[in-house]
Amino acid sequence: MPQSSSATPSTQLSNLSLQGQPKGTAKRDALCAAELEVQALWERERAFECDPRNGEEKFIVTFPYPYSNGHLHLGHAFSLTKAVFRAQFERNRGKNSLFPFAFHCTGMPIQAAANKLKSEIENYGCPPQFPEEDPEVRAKMEAELAAAARAKAEKAAASGSKAKGGKTKLVQKTGTGIVRQWNILKRMVPEDEIPQFTDPTHWLMYFPPIGVEHMKRFGSGVDWRRAFITTAVNGYYDAFIRWQFNTLRKKGRVLFGKRNNVYSILDGQVCADHDRSEGEGVGPQEYVLIKLRVLAPDHGQERHGKMEALLKKAEDEGRKGVYLVPATLRPETMYGQTNCFVLPDGEYGAYVIDATNEVFVMSSRSARGLSCQAYDPANDVYFTKEFGKITCMETFTGDELLGLPLKAPNATYEKVYTLPLLTISMGKGTGVVTSVPSDAPDDYVALKMLKDKPDFAAKYGITPDMVDPFEVVPIISIEGYGDASAVFMCEKLKITTPNDRAKLAQAKDETYLKGFTLGVMTVGPHSGKKVSEAKPLIKEEMIMAGQAHLYFEPESKVVSRTNDECVVASTDQWYLSYGEESWCSAVKKHVLDAETFNAYDSISLEKYDATLDWLKEWACTRQFGLGTVLPWDQQWVIESLSDSTIYMAYYTISKYLQGVDNLNGEESKSPCNIKVEDLTDEVFDYIYRKGCPLPEGSAIPAETLTNMRDEFRYWYPMDLRVSAKDLIPNHLTMALYNHAAVWDDEPELWPRGYYTNGHIMVDAAKMSKSKGNFLMMLETVENYSADATRFACADAGDTLDDANFSRDTANAAIVSLSNEAAWIKEILVDTDASTLRSGSEDMNFMDKVLDNETNRLVQATEDSFERMLFREGLQKGWFEMMIAKNQYKSWCQDSGVAIHEGVVRKWAESLIILICPVCPHWSETLWKDIGKTGLAVKASWPTVGEEDKLLTRQAKFLRDSLKKFRTAAGKAKKGWKTATILVAEDYPEWKVNALLWMQSQYDNTAGSFPSTVMKDLKMWTNENVSNKKQKGLTMQFVSFVMGEVREVGEVAMDIKCPFDQFAILGESLDYIKSQLGLEELGVGRVDDQELSVPERTSQNVMPGKPVLWMR
Repeated sequence: MPQSSSATPSTQLSNLSLQGQPKGTAKRDALCAAELEVQALWERERAFECDPRNGEEKFIVTFPYPYSNGHLHLGHAFSLTKAVFRAQFERNRGKNSLFPFAFHCTGMPIQAAANKLKSEIENYGCPPQFPEEDPEVRAKMEAELAAAARAKAEKAAASGSKAKGGKTKLVQKTGTGIVRQWNILKRMVPEDEIPQFTDPTHWLMYFPPIGVEHMKRFGSGVDWRRAFITTAVNGYYDAFIRWQFNTLRKKGRVLFGKRNNVYSILDGQVCADHDRSEGEGVGPQEYVLIKLRVLAPDHGQERHGKMEALLKKAEDEGRKGVYLVPATLRPETMYGQTNCFVLPDGEYGAYVIDATNEVFVMSSRSARGLSCQAYDPANDVYFTKEFGKITCMETFTGDELLGLPLKAPNATYEKVYTLPLLTISMGKGTGVVTSVPSDAPDDYVALKMLKDKPDFAAKYGITPDMVDPFEVVPIISIEGYGDASAVFMCEKLKITTPNDRAKLAQAKDETYLKGFTLGVMTVGPHSGKKVSEAKPLIKEEMIMAGQAHLYFEPESKVVSRTNDECVVASTDQWYLSYGEESWCSAVKKHVLDAETFNAYDSISLEKYDATLDWLKEWACTRQFGLGTVLPWDQQWVIESLSDSTIYMAYYTISKYLQGVDNLNGEESKSPCNIKVEDLTDEVFDYIYRKGCPLPEGSAIPAETLTNMRDEFRYWYPMDLRVSAKDLIPNHLTMALYNHAAVWDDEPELWPRGYYTNGHIMVDAAKMSKSKGNFLMMLETVENYSADATRFACADAGDTLDDANFSRDTANAAIVSLSNEAAWIKEILVDTDASTLRSGSEDMNFMDKVLDNETNRLVQATEDSFERMLFREGLQKGWFEMMIAKNQYKSWCQDSGVAIHEGVVRKWAESLIILICPVCPHWSETLWKDIGKTGLAVKASWPTVGEEDKLLTRQAKFLRDSLKKFRTAAGKAKKGWKTATILVAEDYPEWKVNALLWMQSQYDNTAGSFPSTVMKDLKMWTNENVSNKKQKGLTMQFVSFVMGEVREVGEVAMDIKCPFDQFAILGESLDYIKSQLGLEELGVGRVDDQELSVPERTSQNVMPGKPVLWMR
């Protein structure tokens, strides 16, 4: 029956009574024992090994291979279930369904961890004795952390911003605190084996086989003949990646040149997403450094002594000047400069810029980044002589820079001054901020406060002549905002202080957007041009004039796996030309066509579209780390996001190359005795590319090569790839690009669908070791069983929002699965068949209802699973199936009617297969228990008839009526014993008229009434209803029925009930009596004169809506 309750599946499970159940873990242990038996059966039967089968529709689903530097956790398991569920669903639908799996080892994470472990052993011994293990040392370290946290809070309070909670316990520290690699491994590896992990290749031998066992215990349904690891350790996969890159190079997709990329100075190479511990998805941001020349201090302030000395030293050394260098995104606004801002307690340095023989004053963080960037890329000239190193001539506090006179390029004022701004972040830009109060709300408010509060200015040694003469300079006109948009927005939003961060952010976003899109320059040589046109011209002119330089830094903080804060560096790189117009447009055409690609979610589709707009040239190589050496330039190793874009095609042939239990690709285990050296580019061309000839002289038999080619053609294109949403901006989009490049002449081989999900929380909290809710996959399976874990994953959610794994749901699933299996076996196995009814001629109303509900829910579950809505499918295929069965069971028991064996068998067999994608072990066990042959995982999806919608309405009529009757019985006065169910077959004439009017207003196509319906109703009642009281009743009745229409559709406006209410209630009378606890109960017509029903009761009785009348 349709589930009308608003309760969620989790709520329904949590409401299961655990009373009377044996204490302890008996049910869980029984499930686990059965799972191990089932997994052994699957292994014997090779249940998930898939080979091409002519005439049988195929389905291949893949999942991003997890990184093998540890055990799989619940986050892996949750995303994994989406692929596992769909693969099994398609298998039950009769498709040849393949789910392969592998393990990723490429890149820096394993290398960095091995290096860190080696360093720990060298510095602290083996086993290491870490200093924090000494109580006194630990107390001192925690005291230092506490002091740092207090200082951070005080600094934040002084600037008016909020500080994040300072962590003062070492156990709370994560990536930036004390995390020992030895201790991480100790949670997963016997301690005496840990020293072996200083060799990065040992990780590749140790963790992937454990991953296989954990996946098997989860019941993942993988064809393990196709499994492998990456890197050059596996020669077969290594050869495949070399072929891929040779192919990409031939097609002009791999190029060489100097490019700006996020870079780790410590590692000495580009730091891609998978090489990062923080900042995944962050790319380079271009700024313009504006050169504000420091003039001789003119106020005789003692704090300027260091700057005076620096100016003299620079002059003596022949330097061309000392400059404060703010980083801006808006070089076109420099005409409006009135001052420059620094952070009073910020730390700055004066750095030698060798390329220009100048001195730049900036933060040390930004100077470090600038030292890695090209001043003149075309001529290979960098800002500093030595890459990554820069000479500091002097250091300053921000206070020592306040009050300095400056010459600002393009400014109206000949001289401006350095002023204090307490909200500057030293972690972004250079720590120096140029001020344009006409178009920057922050600048306007800060300057105005210094003018309006001379005491505040004096606190920082700022004299009136440094601020008062400097008025706002209009430079850009925006329709509706005037020629000083920042002033307009600050006055509009009543912003008076720099601490009003929310309003300032709103003002900034609005003025910057409107300025760029609608603004028109009113000053300078480009006056009259739109800002969007003038901006690049002004930027180029300032750079050519030596007034500015390009500068890059990461969009936000990026930290490498080696704990190095990354910069942006200009380096020689092999790169993939993502974003190239023809390549990008081909991928876009594929992705945005619903006939060729399914994103399963409109938001995901928008994210792919947006990623294709911004993803550009991608550095695809590194100079060290694990992986495949670039074939034509062996000083480079292909990085981890670039060797994982078309490996789904490798799955199709890996069973010929590596086979069972050969993750590392040992040649001696090759099932077809294929040697790595024989996997030439010509061999792969023949296997993978259309029209390529059989390679001459190949040591691999022609039959084997043809079989591999045919197998690839059978399985491709990939039908579905499942992933967490954070891979949309990198891996998933890159995979589309690479498929479009390698198979540019066969778009029919490009991926057909991607499904992405959110991350997983545990008990509504982010997974965290400190909270005790960070769950490993095997640990969770051992605690709850594989099926109960999978059940809770299915119930956790399907959208891009973060899902919630509830441990209560997993516990309740143990009880529910155990109890339902017991009941099914009791009825279909243990009960004497002669005590049950059978035969279609002996089916009563409730038999037909359960049969019809089974039909409906089989179809509904199939629809949900096909759309990757597994929580909804669980609701239909489990919870609503339970509700239907439970009502049937109660009806039969209360009515004294034996259960119908055929109806219950159809329900049970359907249930077993409906839940099989989610709980396959439970299904497999029960399938055998009820006498079915073959494997449940190979059984066909239930074949059922169409739902009888009228019968569904009849069932809903009984269920809804009983719910209302319970409410009425609960309100009955003590001593009332006479009860009658009142039924109406017809509406009174005035209600019929109202319903006919409603039908005339209803739009069947839109499924709704017009927005003016209530106004129209009032007019209609005024014209057609004369009695004032009747008008009110009519309005009330129509409003009530409109609510019914919203819930059940236009049938709520039927003038007559389309079924026999008396027959249903009469046949169910014993059931209703038992449910209500009544000894006597009758059914009567509301207009029966002998009953003399009061008007206040009779007016509530309508066709299809009986009322329980107690007295």
